[in-house]
Amino acid sequence: MAIANLKNLVKILQISVLSILISVWMFNAPAWANIQIKLTNLSYERCTGEAGKNMVLGGGMMSAKCYVIKGLANNTSGKDVHNADIFGRIYDANGNDIMPERGRVGAVEEIPTGKSDFQIMVAIPAEQPEPLELKQFKASGFAGKVRR
Repeated sequence: MAIANLKNLVKILQISVLSILISVWMFNAPAWANIQIKLTNLSYERCTGEAGKNMVLGGGMMSAKCYVIKGLANNTSGKDVHNADIFGRIYDANGNDIMPERGRVGAVEEIPTGKSDFQIMVAIPAEQPEPLELKQFKASGFAGKVRR
């Protein structure tokens, strides 16, 4: 009887320790944990100067226009985020999804904690009519540096 009680006590201790470790990991996410960032106040403008001059898509088969997408990133994680991928949908004046095969539209090197401005450059097929509509934009990155 004493051995059965001892086995039950050991099992309870094992489960307790495992539960504590899981809780600590969940609330203190490691540096490589993915952090989601809300993006707001989105706008776009044509690239100026040499940026995007003679831009092409599809291996040089299709002419393209260069745009800079700007907005406000709200990083509430309390940690600077590195290597943040920007995801979103871009629609033309007719409601056509300009990049239907991909949701990732760009990346930024760093998004500091709190609110900060961001911008990315994108290539849009030249025949897509304006105005463009920017939807479902968000960023996703890492608290630690990740090699690319």
